[in-house]
Amino acid sequence: MTVDLTSVDALGQAELVRRKEVTAPELVEAAIARIERVNPALNAVVLALYDQARAAAARPLPDGPLAGVPFLLKDFLAEYEGARFTEGSAFLREFVSDHDTELVRRYRRAGLIIVGKTNTPELAIGPTTEPRLFGPTRNPWDRGRTAGGSSGGAAAAVAARLVPMAHGNDAGGSIRVPAACCGVFGLKPTRGRNPLGPRYGDLMTGLVAEHALTLSVRDSAALLDATAGPDDGDPYWAPPPARPFLEEVGAPPGRLRIAFSVRTMMARQVHEDCAAAVRDAAALCASLGHEVTEAAPALDGDRLFQAFTTVLATGFAWVIADWERRLGRRAEPEVFEPFVRALTERGRGVTGVEYLSRVQELQALSRDVARFFRDHDVWLTPALGEPPVALGTFRYDGGDPFAVRRRMAAFTPFTYLANITGQPAMSVPTGWTPAGLPVGTHWLGRFGDEATLFRLAAQLEAARPWAGRRPPISA
Repeated sequence: MTVDLTSVDALGQAELVRRKEVTAPELVEAAIARIERVNPALNAVVLALYDQARAAAARPLPDGPLAGVPFLLKDFLAEYEGARFTEGSAFLREFVSDHDTELVRRYRRAGLIIVGKTNTPELAIGPTTEPRLFGPTRNPWDRGRTAGGSSGGAAAAVAARLVPMAHGNDAGGSIRVPAACCGVFGLKPTRGRNPLGPRYGDLMTGLVAEHALTLSVRDSAALLDATAGPDDGDPYWAPPPARPFLEEVGAPPGRLRIAFSVRTMMARQVHEDCAAAVRDAAALCASLGHEVTEAAPALDGDRLFQAFTTVLATGFAWVIADWERRLGRRAEPEVFEPFVRALTERGRGVTGVEYLSRVQELQALSRDVARFFRDHDVWLTPALGEPPVALGTFRYDGGDPFAVRRRMAAFTPFTYLANITGQPAMSVPTGWTPAGLPVGTHWLGRFGDEATLFRLAAQLEAARPWAGRRPPISA
């Protein structure tokens, strides 16, 4: 093979297959070889599905936009019939899925070939991927640092060029945080844009969204075109786009009104490297003709954090109860990691009245944010409060689990707002530390308006291309 596939994004690889310059089995074998060679240094891929992938590649390909492209599933939410499914927990160590989720069906219809599953923290809780079951995923830019979470395995795999795109999901930043840690593109779509069926209508009052981490902006858009839209019986769905998202990539964004801020919602400073990345991105936007002002929604950050954490803890307590019902057996507390156990115990203590009161608070805060977007098209902030931290930073050894949650929130002080409001948001690798670590910038758009984000992201990608930057550990 004369083509360097690690320099070709997913749409480019699918085009090679269509032109018969490469075959799907060749793409799959090349991806398997990269995983086998590089993954031992990263621990990004925790389940190989090579036999299934080879069989899928040997069959006639569907007429999809990504036919023949190797792909990785995060080992959370996205079930693949006949494959082990653990959600990073020893409680599910032996569980094997008996169906494909609707999202996986759409991936397969798009022509993607699933070659494995990626690492996630237990039950996808937290901004770092260090589950006791599989061990930590390491950042390909610095093996001693986190790859982010909870889609850390996916981000590390894409950054290291094992595959050009990988599935992720996001309840508080779990696509965007690892994208920022690993220097790739990560978009969380609008609430209800992608389906969660057949088991779920929504999750945690709509905090959870499904999508992917990608090398290129156009891959993210093309994949969202292939997967977006309601499933039968969904409780709600996002407003339909005016045209395919892929058509937005490269389209003129117009003169956008971009607000930026470098102080957190709790009025605290972020690390100077992260603040510098935002100021640089704001200056770049101004040079591109956008109207840029320093502004932020007026929010009670402490109130927002408390309400969000209460809903999240209650939601994860429900996750365990739901699995107990599904498996028909009780989970002994000791099967879970200490932080997961402590957080979910707090969640079990929340009454229905308190839960709904917290939901009401989040919905009121969402209206405040929506009013801010009457005067602004996009809000720019750091993606992280500091550059990728050392593995072990969020270790919990007992005591108040909310103290660990507060430390996590200091690392990810902006991303969870998009989950509360349901708005689309993206992490774009425009920022780098003097030492060469990615930090990422975070861009929040109006509800239902991924189109503006894709147009802006493509403009940023053209002005500050990142695909040529490769981490020390890569294929």
